[in-house]
Amino acid sequence: MRRALIVTALCALVIGLLSWAAGRAVEARWIWAAGTVPVAAGLLYTMVRDILAGRLGVDAIAFVSMAAALSLGEALPAVVVAVMYAGGGVLEDFAVSRAERDLKSLVDRAPAIAHRMTGAGIEDVPVDAVAVEDSILVRAGEIVPVDGVILSAGALLDEAALTGEPIPVSRRGGESARSGALNAGETFQLRASATAGASTYAGIVRLVTAAQTAKVPFFRLADRFALFLLPVTLLVAAAAWFVSGDPIRGLAVLVAATPCPLILAAPVAFIAGVSRATRHGVLIKGGGPLEALARVRTVVFDKTGTLTVGGARLIALEVSPGENPDEMLRVAASLEQASQHVVAAAIVATAVARGLALEAPDDIRETMGAGLEGLVGGRRVRVGSLQMVQGNRAPEDWAVRVLRRASWRSALSVFVSIDGRVVGALLLGDELRRETPRAIQMLRKSGVSRIVMVTGDRVDAAETIGAALDLDAVLADRSPSDKVDAVATEQRMNATLMVGDGINDAPALAAANVGIAMGARGASASSEAADVVILVDRLDRVAEAVAIARRSLSIALQSIVAGLGMSALAVGFAAAGWLTPLAGALTQEAIDVLVILNALRALTPGHAFGRSPMPPEAVKALREGHEQLVASLDRLREIADGLDDASPDAAVALIVEARDMVSREIASHERSDESVIYPGLAGFLRDGHGLAAMSRAHREILHLGRLLDRLATDLIPLDADRYLIRDAQRVIEAIEALVRIHNAQEEDIYDHAASRQA
Repeated sequence: MRRALIVTALCALVIGLLSWAAGRAVEARWIWAAGTVPVAAGLLYTMVRDILAGRLGVDAIAFVSMAAALSLGEALPAVVVAVMYAGGGVLEDFAVSRAERDLKSLVDRAPAIAHRMTGAGIEDVPVDAVAVEDSILVRAGEIVPVDGVILSAGALLDEAALTGEPIPVSRRGGESARSGALNAGETFQLRASATAGASTYAGIVRLVTAAQTAKVPFFRLADRFALFLLPVTLLVAAAAWFVSGDPIRGLAVLVAATPCPLILAAPVAFIAGVSRATRHGVLIKGGGPLEALARVRTVVFDKTGTLTVGGARLIALEVSPGENPDEMLRVAASLEQASQHVVAAAIVATAVARGLALEAPDDIRETMGAGLEGLVGGRRVRVGSLQMVQGNRAPEDWAVRVLRRASWRSALSVFVSIDGRVVGALLLGDELRRETPRAIQMLRKSGVSRIVMVTGDRVDAAETIGAALDLDAVLADRSPSDKVDAVATEQRMNATLMVGDGINDAPALAAANVGIAMGARGASASSEAADVVILVDRLDRVAEAVAIARRSLSIALQSIVAGLGMSALAVGFAAAGWLTPLAGALTQEAIDVLVILNALRALTPGHAFGRSPMPPEAVKALREGHEQLVASLDRLREIADGLDDASPDAAVALIVEARDMVSREIASHERSDESVIYPGLAGFLRDGHGLAAMSRAHREILHLGRLLDRLATDLIPLDADRYLIRDAQRVIEAIEALVRIHNAQEEDIYDHAASRQA
């Protein structure tokens, strides 16, 4: 209908101009009037429908101006206003389609068929016909049709459509592949773990559809002023007519005040913001949540899986004097292969990541809630609680120390015994996400005034996390209903955002002004209840979503205020007699085009002030350099702990091992950062003050490395008294702690350099 109206009005305008040029002025006026009437009739129908629904929009000014122009015999201004109004609808379609392009691309790329492997060969079937456990062939360049487990040796997947990450990721055999990812490598086989309807991509498509069809209250913001603008416009037009005695001047005021596509600036800005967020792996379900997200001042976080990594992670290996930590881990992981417990999975995953060769266990017996027992390599192995692995005997001193460390670190201790002798323990716990401190800092910088953590975890574990992040409040031991109450309490003071990832978070997500679900690993219930879903497993995308929402709201307000201001100026010129009805219509059309083009700025991240952001590939390479140091830092921590009870001979071996590791891996890494990485990084930052401070840390790390080298050089067991061992232990612990915090700070700088604001 919009296209038909604009074609009708344009044809009438052009044919009328040709007739007027040919000296047929009367016919030209009739043609212009004929082109205006359908547009005015369509607008009248819309107005009546809105009035019956209890709404009155500023579109009424456009109808009044067209009707007044026709009644006064000014057919040319009337048809120009008709073209302007109908053209506004077409311009809206163009702008919205431009802004929705990223959303539509997600839906359009959904695979329709899958290559199912059977005993007879390969058959192409509709993707909806794929069943769980079916073997699927994914060819190079194709979209993964369903969620599944990779059966081939590996796969290279481009997950940009799911996560916003532009760099393909490598997945090994046995790892999962999510539907919607693009096969950027060789053909591979997949065992379906879900049907198409239950797969990741189908859920995203449903959310995108909801985002495209959601009604946005802010879209008709200009209509909120209709009761004010309409009478004021009519009053100014009447005053101009009365003062000048010329009704044409009053008509010029009406035409100049026509705000046709002006009211479309807000929806264009909001849809553009939703589209831009999608490119960053953030799915916002429409403009309503976007507007609400822009207004939040309080953020409530769940802890486990949101602020923290979620699940069990090996944080320390403790061994009895004289035992090998790698052998203890290998034996424990070999036995834990027989268990389905989440702790067992964490132990096995850690051993595999360290390249340890696991054995198949035999004669397995599992005691629920206590541990596991079996034979590994002919030896009787027990893994579980201290009482389970050693019975009622009094624990040794090192075991008491392990229990104490586990207590203050809020960790779970899993002891290991071989042939009745307790050889060590594994400490498992939940750790902060690497990006969590930066995410909290970004939220505060964006204007969030209060950040609260609410969790069902113990008070001591929750307060440890809260203190590390300097949160405003920590609410622990809370049930799902308690979380809803906490959100309601915060809402009484400020607009509140809730961020969570589990099924137990769904009620609180639904209760908040805005709910954000960490959907990369979270439950579908939380994703359905939330207004926003983070598709990539990164907490800092929450802060990015808030920043995008606030920029979109700001641009929408700018567009409306600027448009109304320019329209008011045009009305003043028309009232003074400086604009004719035709000139007023053309002026208003130019204003509307400028306003909508300004609204489309919400698609962009803003100015970079002459500096380009660091490429994502470079950031990934820098992060990988840090990840290569993690194993060495873990080993340094184990060495420091092992020095507690080490004999002189063992202490010398451990100190020399630490010295060699620091010199070979850590010191060389820091020197490379200083000489290669930092000079290149400086080009992406406004100033080098932050890098100068980081260089100070390089010097301190290298200084500690030299101290350790002096301690270890020519060291013999006779010299390894308890004072020297204590000094070495302090230096090793200082290096390990300093490198970890330094790497975290560097990653914050890398992320900042990759942003447009750097």
